[in-house]
Amino acid sequence: MNQVAVVIGGGQTLGEYLCRGLAAAGYRVVVVDIHGVNAVRVAEDIRREFGEDRARGFGADATREPDVQTLAQRVDEAFGRVDVLVYSAGIAKAAFISDFTLDDFERSLRINLVGYFLCAREFSRLMIRDAIPGRIIQINSKSGKVGSKHNAGYSAAKFGGVGLTQSLALDLAQYGITVHSLMPGNLLQSPMFRSLLPQYAAKLGIPPEKVEQYYIDKVPLRRGCEYQDVLDVLLFYASAKAAYCTGQSINVTGGQVMF
Repeated sequence: MNQVAVVIGGGQTLGEYLCRGLAAAGYRVVVVDIHGVNAVRVAEDIRREFGEDRARGFGADATREPDVQTLAQRVDEAFGRVDVLVYSAGIAKAAFISDFTLDDFERSLRINLVGYFLCAREFSRLMIRDAIPGRIIQINSKSGKVGSKHNAGYSAAKFGGVGLTQSLALDLAQYGITVHSLMPGNLLQSPMFRSLLPQYAAKLGIPPEKVEQYYIDKVPLRRGCEYQDVLDVLLFYASAKAAYCTGQSINVTGGQVMF
């Protein structure tokens, strides 16, 4: 396979897992992270396992337009094409609305939504130029379909991501480029979720050690979402088998969200 997948936020946690999974599936992978050293590390690991031509790492801030424009140019120079863009950058800050600062709200919008817009715009230009029926996939959240208590900034940005995905899908359909949002449930073992345990415990009025089970009890399939669950769905929608699907927000929630 000669196809190239760009993963924004690929230097850690879920993004890193997706990079490795895409490489195992045969893609050449561009690992992008705001922490460039993390992106380089992941790319080096992929090259050691899959071959010297299989990955490159780049540092870039997806919320800064000049960074994204430069990134697209460097990826184009290094690989000559882009087939898949995965936007996996994200941030969450939990607080009751009266305590939610404007800075935290705006930061959530910039990382979860504005960065997605900038990356989709720049990399879709390359797909259109090269007549590549590409795939743009945002890693969203179930909080993009149902409001999330004490997570106003995160949920607002993720709802916006669904609307942006549908609009991009309409814009890009004539070029054969499809656009989707994946909506994972609670990634209970992720560093983001673990870091929020004290805040979730406070909002729920339960001890931190009981928070994980509280969220498991909400899931009909009786477990949290795992990285592999997200990768499995991602690989399908990145493939030619999903060529007739676009503009969808796809639940990966174990039945917790069903619309």
